[in-house]
Amino acid sequence: MRKMIILGTLVACMAVLGVLPIYAAETVTVTGEIIETYCYALMGAKGESHRQCGIECVQKGIPAGLLEDGTNKVYVLLPNKDRSPLPKTVIDKMARKVTITGKTYATGGSQFLTIESIK
Repeated sequence: MRKMIILGTLVACMAVLGVLPIYAAETVTVTGEIIETYCYALMGAKGESHRQCGIECVQKGIPAGLLEDGTNKVYVLLPNKDRSPLPKTVIDKMARKVTITGKTYATGGSQFLTIESIK
C-alpha cells in the first residue's frame, strides 16, 4: 500500500512538472483570424495581404491556425474527427476573422482546437 501511495505521488508530481503529456479537452468558443502557420511563425505574415499565399500553403498541407483576438495565442486547427479534412470554410475564410467552437487540447507546449462549428 505504501508503494502505491509513493508511486501515485510521483506520477502526480511528474504531471505537475510537465514531464508527462497532459491532454485536456474543454469545449470553448474562440474568435480570431485564420492564419497559415508556416509564414506566420517565420515572418509574422497574416491579414488580407497574405490571404492568397495562406490559401495556397494550406491547400498544400501546411497547418492552418487560429490567431486569437486579444491574446495572440495560436491554436493549430484540427478536424473534429480522425481521418477527416478541415472544413472547406477554413480556406474560404483564410486571413479573415471567424468564431470557432470546438475542443481545446494542449500537449508538448502546443495548443490545438478542433472545429465543431465555424462562423
